[in-house]
Amino acid sequence: MPSFTDKLTVGGSEMDMYAALPSGSGPHPAVVIAFHVGGLDDFDRKMADQLAEAGFVAVVPDLFHRYSKEIMDGPRLDRLGHLKDADIVADMNAAVDFLTANSAIDNDRIGVTGFCMGGRIAWLMAATNPIFKCTVPFYGGNIMGNWGPGDTPFSMAANINCPMLFHFGSEDGNPSVADRDTFDAELSRLGKDFEFHTYDGAGHAFMDYTNPERHHETSAAAAWPRTVEFFAKHLK
Repeated sequence: MPSFTDKLTVGGSEMDMYAALPSGSGPHPAVVIAFHVGGLDDFDRKMADQLAEAGFVAVVPDLFHRYSKEIMDGPRLDRLGHLKDADIVADMNAAVDFLTANSAIDNDRIGVTGFCMGGRIAWLMAATNPIFKCTVPFYGGNIMGNWGPGDTPFSMAANINCPMLFHFGSEDGNPSVADRDTFDAELSRLGKDFEFHTYDGAGHAFMDYTNPERHHETSAAAAWPRTVEFFAKHLK
């Protein structure tokens, strides 16, 4: 599948964005991927490539483009302390604008997914941009907390009006099984269209094949086809 890295401008700052393209002229459905705390790395590019192989344009914006080299060279989890939801929404929407400006994209068939911190962002974007026709959060932590001023993704659940598919690890601590049950209760109370899958023996980041300590092959092998099928159902 062809792929490239483009540069977008967000608030006067340049942001890299990886894009993977399916074969054919389109118009194609598309998926915006919110990356994990590792940043725009081989794992995220592989997820985009696999979506392209399944017939979707997939883009991954670099949500860390405002960060200094010092921050990026420091402990990975410290990066989370510098994130602001307003910046994240602006960056993700810039990726959406890139897609909607391209005639090879069907603007009525755009979804969003994300891993780890990106799972939280997939919920956030479904609650803040109605263009998304479905969302697939993978083990999104901190959904009930805010990054910077404003509401939490959890508190904006009523604004989500698209189908949702969630993937959880039974051994994950953030989101925990208790968090999952809280999400379930709130989304059920609001009458939202959602489904949960919890994978026994899997912890956080179970999809990440680049991290042998976290990768749970059996769970990843079950979750990915479900994701592709879900996107095909709602975007094709």
